[in-house]
Amino acid sequence: MGEHKNSFRNVIALGLVSFFTDMSTELILALLPGFVIYELKCTRAILGFIEGVAEFLSYVLRTFSGILSDIIRKRKMLVLIGYSVSNFVKPLLTFARSWLEVFSIRVVDRIGKGIRTSPRDALLSESISSKRIGLAFGIHRTLDQAGAIVGPLIALLIVPLLGFRKTFLISLFPGLIAVIILLIFVEEKGAYYSKRESIWKDLSKILNARFIFFLIIAGVFSLGAFNYSFILLKSKELGLPLSLMPLSYLVVNVAHTIIGIPIGYVSDKIGKIKCLFLTYFTFLVTCVLCLFRSK
Repeated sequence: MGEHKNSFRNVIALGLVSFFTDMSTELILALLPGFVIYELKCTRAILGFIEGVAEFLSYVLRTFSGILSDIIRKRKMLVLIGYSVSNFVKPLLTFARSWLEVFSIRVVDRIGKGIRTSPRDALLSESISSKRIGLAFGIHRTLDQAGAIVGPLIALLIVPLLGFRKTFLISLFPGLIAVIILLIFVEEKGAYYSKRESIWKDLSKILNARFIFFLIIAGVFSLGAFNYSFILLKSKELGLPLSLMPLSYLVVNVAHTIIGIPIGYVSDKIGKIKCLFLTYFTFLVTCVLCLFRSK
């Protein structure tokens, strides 16, 4: 029981790291589309290029960082590198004068995310009993998304006073807090590495037909997923003032946060596949409804 309690503390600590990092990130993302389009005078195609390349690199790197963390047996070190890279590069948007500078910063930020995500999720899984993984990830997601609420809220309050650039600089402070929490309170679960077996052992069992089929489904879904930046731009086109653009992002993140713990609990009860199907179906219905939006 004591081990589980101590391990659950690791879940909370990682959740707080994500909370402050997401506060920093979403404070910026709530403003970035308006900054790129209306202040730097770039096209939507350029915004799509910036976000597309940045996210692509993030997802590609997750595979390699996960494998690397299995090889070196050091999850926390990679998690720390990833969070540090992201949290210290984002405030540099304050000094960006062209879309190429924004592009460079976003790419480095997403590289940081790619480095940290797989080792962090592995560390999270190793910190809790298998019977409580759904709840653990639900708590982590909720704390993560709570930061995604606070970030746009801060942007909503201070951008009318400070403008885009100084608001970007504010993002440094929650990012710094996240790194400090990670350094002090998150523990490496080295006990899980007592047997130094090859990471390629039983690879054929992992890459079975069901898992490959799942990867195909997830890939098809990702092709249809769209970046929230375009939702924010649409809100501006529908009449929302530029200074209130973070408000629409805030609403999206509130909905995301509310569902975190409940869906994690339900997944433990009815199964992960059923919950995943429910979320994909909900997204499909949303996209269909968007087609019928009255002009």
